[in-house]
Amino acid sequence: MSKTNRVWRLRKRPVGEISDDVLSFAEESVPEPVAGEFLIRLNYLSLDPTNRIWMSDMDQYMPPVELNDPMRGLVCGTVVKSSHPDYSEGTIVSGLGTWADFQIGTPETMSPLGDTGPVPVVDAFSTLALVGPTAYFGLLDIGQPQTGETVVVSAAAGAVGSIVGQIAKIKGCHVVGLAGTDDKCTWIKNDLGFDEAINYRTQNVPEALAAACPRGIDVYFDNVGGDILDACLKLMNLKGRISTCGLISQYNSTEAIGPANYAMILMQRLRVEGFIVLDYAERYPEAITALSQWMAEGKIKVRTQVIDGLDNALESLKMLYTGGNTGKLMIRVEDT
Repeated sequence: MSKTNRVWRLRKRPVGEISDDVLSFAEESVPEPVAGEFLIRLNYLSLDPTNRIWMSDMDQYMPPVELNDPMRGLVCGTVVKSSHPDYSEGTIVSGLGTWADFQIGTPETMSPLGDTGPVPVVDAFSTLALVGPTAYFGLLDIGQPQTGETVVVSAAAGAVGSIVGQIAKIKGCHVVGLAGTDDKCTWIKNDLGFDEAINYRTQNVPEALAAACPRGIDVYFDNVGGDILDACLKLMNLKGRISTCGLISQYNSTEAIGPANYAMILMQRLRVEGFIVLDYAERYPEAITALSQWMAEGKIKVRTQVIDGLDNALESLKMLYTGGNTGKLMIRVEDT
């Protein structure tokens, strides 16, 4: 085991886009676990839009990362030293950790990943640990899609959006996805089974949505907010549902942005609900069981974009806010 530990630490709050001086990357000593703790070696680091929220001091769903603290992240790692009777060396765990080669875990922050069967650990972690349950509960609990309804998904080629669209198809819906390149649109339509795909960078979104949704929109799964939310509000059907998962178009904005078509919430008696997947932690087994079965049956396909090297974490994170990634974005530090 290495005697040095590479750690990303938050040094300043980002203003607008994430600059290179927001985080520092340096070698430190490897921490030692005390009673009730265990030390893990990082295998995979998940990069997620919420990382930008955690860097800021805005009001949010959990305390922001403190200045000079290690950067927070969803991690998968292997126990290399343990002072906890239930976490032996070699156990693969996942949970809330930090951007560091070695880090301390506890049962409150990390749990065993368990037997992933024929699914590789990287795919099980990337899909079942966070994005899959996010798509599952955000669509089914909040969106409540019914057979024959129209479901629109923004950031549809992203980790969550791509799964949302496939679940909506399983439920018998007409599914329309928005993505930022022609290649992404081709992928979600030809490979994932979306009925229609709209390139929001090259097409007139209000016109394209109206053409793709001739019967209006019943469910909108919102990952971006901003202009696309506004365009969808205009087309929502009576008693429509909007599941607000993310607002990635606004995370780097220095100005508050509100929907111009807010009045449609009243006129169409819409249900708009934001959620955080941690709200559903007690029901994760339900989602994992369903998602695993759909994956085994070939009804849900996933794409994981893996970038090697913890030193590439900051630069890779920026891809999330420019649309540079397709599917789930991960950093691989060391394979399990």
